[in-house]
Amino acid sequence: MTGPATSAASLDAPSDANGIPKTPSPQPTHIGWTPVEQKVVKEATSGYIDTKFEGKEKQMEEVMDLMEEKGFIPPEFIESEVKWFYTQLGIDEMYFKCESVDTIVNNILSLYAGKVAAYSRDDQRLEIRLDREADDHAVYIDTSTPGISYISGPRYEQRIDERYLNPSTPRKAYRVETFRSSTSLASLADSNQHLRCYFVYRCDFVNPNPDPNETDLAVISDKAFLEKVTPYTKNMYQNVVKAVIERTGPVIEMLEVHGTREKRLVIGFKQGSAMGLFSALSDLYHYYGCTSARKYVEQFSNGVTVMSIYLRPLPTNTKVPNPNKFPPIEASIHQIMKEVSLLYCIPQNRFQHHFIRGALSLQETIYAHCVCMFIGHFLNRLGSEYNALAAMLDSNNPLHAETLAKLKRRLRQETFTRDYIFDIINEHPELVRSLYLAFANAHYVQTRGEHDDFIPTLSYQRLQVDRVLTAEELYQKISRTVANENEQKVMEQFVIFNENILKTNFFTPTKVALSFRMDPKFLSEVEYPQPLYGMFMVVGSEFRGFHLRFRDIARGGIRIVKSRNKEAYSINARSVFDENYNLANTQQRKNKDIPEGGSKGVILLDAEHQDKATVAFQKYIDSILDLLLPPTSPGIKDPIVDLHKQPEILFMGPDENTAGLVDWATEHARIRGAPWWKSFFTGKSPRLGGIPHDTYGMTSLSVRQYVEGIYRKLGIDPSTVRKVQTGGPDGDLGSNEILLSNEKYVAIVDGSGVLVDPNGINHEELLSLAKRRVMISEFDVTKLSKDGYRVLVEDNNVTLPNGEVVANGTIFRNTYHIRSDLQCETMVPCGGRPEAIDLSNVHNLIKDGKSIVPYIVEGANLFITQDAKLRLEKAGAILYKDASANKGGVTSSSMEVLASLAFDDEGFVENMCIKDGKIPQFYQDYVKTVQKTIQNNARLEFEAIWREHEITGKLRSILSDELSLAITKLDEDLQKTDLWNNIKLRNSVLAEALPNLLIEKIGLETLLKRVPENYLKSIFGSYLASRFVYEYGPNPSQFAFFDFMSKKLKALESQA
Repeated sequence: MTGPATSAASLDAPSDANGIPKTPSPQPTHIGWTPVEQKVVKEATSGYIDTKFEGKEKQMEEVMDLMEEKGFIPPEFIESEVKWFYTQLGIDEMYFKCESVDTIVNNILSLYAGKVAAYSRDDQRLEIRLDREADDHAVYIDTSTPGISYISGPRYEQRIDERYLNPSTPRKAYRVETFRSSTSLASLADSNQHLRCYFVYRCDFVNPNPDPNETDLAVISDKAFLEKVTPYTKNMYQNVVKAVIERTGPVIEMLEVHGTREKRLVIGFKQGSAMGLFSALSDLYHYYGCTSARKYVEQFSNGVTVMSIYLRPLPTNTKVPNPNKFPPIEASIHQIMKEVSLLYCIPQNRFQHHFIRGALSLQETIYAHCVCMFIGHFLNRLGSEYNALAAMLDSNNPLHAETLAKLKRRLRQETFTRDYIFDIINEHPELVRSLYLAFANAHYVQTRGEHDDFIPTLSYQRLQVDRVLTAEELYQKISRTVANENEQKVMEQFVIFNENILKTNFFTPTKVALSFRMDPKFLSEVEYPQPLYGMFMVVGSEFRGFHLRFRDIARGGIRIVKSRNKEAYSINARSVFDENYNLANTQQRKNKDIPEGGSKGVILLDAEHQDKATVAFQKYIDSILDLLLPPTSPGIKDPIVDLHKQPEILFMGPDENTAGLVDWATEHARIRGAPWWKSFFTGKSPRLGGIPHDTYGMTSLSVRQYVEGIYRKLGIDPSTVRKVQTGGPDGDLGSNEILLSNEKYVAIVDGSGVLVDPNGINHEELLSLAKRRVMISEFDVTKLSKDGYRVLVEDNNVTLPNGEVVANGTIFRNTYHIRSDLQCETMVPCGGRPEAIDLSNVHNLIKDGKSIVPYIVEGANLFITQDAKLRLEKAGAILYKDASANKGGVTSSSMEVLASLAFDDEGFVENMCIKDGKIPQFYQDYVKTVQKTIQNNARLEFEAIWREHEITGKLRSILSDELSLAITKLDEDLQKTDLWNNIKLRNSVLAEALPNLLIEKIGLETLLKRVPENYLKSIFGSYLASRFVYEYGPNPSQFAFFDFMSKKLKALESQA
C-alpha cells in the first residue's frame, strides 16, 4: 500500500548596515524544472549507498534454525521462504542490521501465514500487515499493488505522519525510508502484488543545535544519512535546503533519470509547516496514474524537511481499471508538481475521501473544503422570523435585548452546525463539480494558451470538460438535485461564494495558504449593519483567518486567537468573524483622529495546531501579499484574475500574540518587492523604524486622559480612589497603567489569577512587577495585608480571609470582575476576552438600581458589550468606552506610517532606525511629538463627550459612537468636495495636521510629493472633521460648518 487510503483506482540573502535584507525578490515557493541537462540523474541508481550487513549470512542461518525449532513451516519450505524474504523482496539491509532474529522469524511466519490465508479467500488476495513501533525507530510492512490502495488498509503512512513526521523538531526528528519489493509476491491470482516496507529512524544529527540559517549538510545532517547518500544526491539536497531557508513555502524540484521514465520529485519545506503531507502525496500521484518505487524523508537540524519520491508509470500488467485514462508520466509530472503547492496549503481536507476514490479532483475537494468553512461563518441562520421579532421588541428594554441576544446566539450555533453543513456537501459531489467549474472558469488564467496542460476542473481525470453553467442555471440545478430546503440553502452558498470573489491565489503555481479577496456585499445587513469596504478570507492547514476593513485607507492590528481546549475552539470558531468585525468596527470609531479607517485581522489556530502561531502568521501574511502584489516571476507567480481592478495597500500592526512577529512581516514584504514595505506594519522593532507602543506607553497615555479627566471634573484626589484592573503587570496596557497611575489598587486580575487587598495592594511591589513585565503570580504575598489574598488559576479549594472557599481558581479568575461584592470606585479593564461583561452578567454590577462601580474607563477592546455599557450608565456609572479611551496606539501607529511614507529609504534609515543601540535625535523628538498628539486628541474627545452629556443628557457610550460616526461621515464627505482643490486651504490644513517636526525636517513641499495623494486626502478630511465635531458636537446646526470654515478661510487671508 503506497497511499493513506486509495487512489483514483480505489477498490473502495545578505543585509545592509541596518540588518535589513538586500536580496532580490525571491518568491515564497520555488518550483524548479530548469534546463534538462541540469536536472538529469546520469545513473539510474537510488542516490543512496546500499547498507552492507556483514553478518547477514550468519543471521540467515540462525533464522532458519529458529524456524525449524518452531515447526510452523514444513522443513522443506524453510530455506526457500527465508531466502525469498532476504533476497527477493528488496528489503534494505538496514532492516536486517537493526532487527533481532526473533523479530525476523515472526515476520517471515506472518508472511507465510498470509500466503496460506490468501488461498482461502475468493479473490486469493494476499494481505500482509506487519508493524513494530518504538520511540527511536519503527518498521511497517504491507502488501501493495502499484496504483491501487485500499480504504480499509492499515493506513501506515498516516500513522508515520501522525506519530513521527508531524511532531518532528530539530530536537527530536525522524527520517523515513520506504521501498517497494522488486519482485511480485508468490503465484497467486493477483500476481501484481508487491511488499511495501517502511523504515523509520530517529535522527542522530552531527550538530543538534546549529544556527537556524546554517545550510551546510556536513553540519546539519543525520549521521546515517551522510553515510548512505551519494555525492550527487547530497549536492541536490544541499541546494534544496538552501532554497528552503531563503523562502517561506515549499521548494519543489523534479529530476529526470537518464535512460528511464522515472521522475524524482523532491519537496523541501520547514518542519511543522505541512502536517500530513507525506501520506497526502500518495493520493496525489495515484490520482495521476503513477506509483513510487522508493520514498525518502530526510530531516535536518536547522528545521528543514526534504522528501524524495521516485515516481514511475503504472506497470504494463497493472490491475488498475481503465489505465489508458491516465496521461503519460512525462505530462502528469508537471501537473503533480503544480498541485503539490495546493496540497502543501491543505494536505488533509475534509473531502479528501472523494479525492481518494476519484469522485472529485484535488482542486474540487479543496474548493469544497474552503466553501464549507465559508458557509459555516456566513449562512444567514436568523431568518425573517427573527427580523420580525426584533422589530416588535424594544431594543432599549434590557429584558428584550437580552432575550434577542440569547435567541440570536442559539440560532447561529444550533441551526446549521459545522457537521451538518459538511454532511450536506458530502452528499452532493456532482454539484460540487459544477460549482467548482464556474469558480475555475472565472479565476483560472491559461498562462500557456492552448498548450496549457492544466485543466482546472478535472486535472486529466475525466474524459470531457463539462459546460460552464451560469449562476441562474446553477441555482436551478441545485433546486432539482437537493432533497430539502436546508440542503438548498447550503449548496446555494457555493454560488454566493463564487459571485463575491474578486481575486484569489487558488490557481497561482506557488502559495502557502489560500487567500480570497471578497466583495463583502453578501453579508446580512441585520447581522452586520455597518458595511465593510474590503474583506479577505485565508485558509491554511493550521488556521483560518480574516482581514476586514471599513475604508480603502485603513489600519488595524492582526491578532492570533488561541484555544485552551476543543470546547473553547468550537466557541472561537463560531465567533471569530463576528469578533473580527466588531474589532474592526471599534477600530473604525476610534480612528476618528487619523487618516486611516478601521481594520482588523484575526487568525484562528485550529484545535490541534495551537503551537503553530508563527507558521500560521507567516502563511496568512504571505498569502495576502499574493493578492496585493503584481506577479513578477512567470511559473512562480503567474497573473491572477483581478475583478477588483484597483490597487490595494493594507496597513497592519501587532495585536494579541503577534507582537514578536511584525519584524518578519516587514522584512518579508520588502523581500517580496512591496514598495510600501516600510509602512506595511507598525509596531515593528526600532531597528526597522518602529515606535513600540509598550515601551512608550502610547495606549495608556490615552486611557489615562479619560481616568484623570473624570477625577479632574469631579475634584477627586486619585490617591483616595480604590481601583480594580483586569489585565496585569505583564501586558502592555496593564503595566503602563500601573506605572502611570497613583490610585489605590484593591484588585488585579490577569492570566495567572487574582490578586486582592482591600487595604491597598503594595504599590512598590506592583511597580516592580510592571517594570519586569511579569504576572501577579510573581507578587510577594508577604507584602499583602491580613485581608489580602492571591488565587492562581491552578489553585483549588482555597479559603479566603473572610472564610469564603474558592473551589476552582480558573473559574474564580474568569468571574472576579463581575462579583457583586466588588468594593471600588474605579474599574479600568486593560485586558481580557471580548464581551467579558454582557447582558447576561451585568446585573451583578448593579445593586438597587445603582452601579456598584461609579467610574469605568474601558481600556481593553470590546471588554463590555454595548448593551451592557448602556445598562451601567443608566445605573449611574460614568463610563468611557474603548472606542474613545483606547485610541493612543492607533494614533502612534498612524504617525509611524506617516514617517515611513514621508522619508525616502535613506532618510528613513538615518532618522527612524535605531542602530547598535544609538537612538537618532529625530526619533527621540518624534516620539515625544507622538505622545503629545495622543494626549491632546484624547483630551479633546473627553471634553467633547463630557460637554455633550451635560447639554443633552445622552449616555456617553452613545455620544462616543455619535462623535465617531459624525467625524467619519464628515471626513468622507469632505474628501468628495472641491475644498481639496483649494490649494492654499489644502496646504494650510495639512501644515496644521502634519507634525511640525516632520515638516521642518523634510519640508512641506517634499512631504506632499512623497506621501500618496489619497493618504493626504484622508489626513485633510480627518483633521478638519475631527476638529469641527469636537468643537461643535455630533449634531451641529446647519450653519455651524459654514462658521467653522469661515474662521479657517479668514485666518488664511490674514496670513496672506
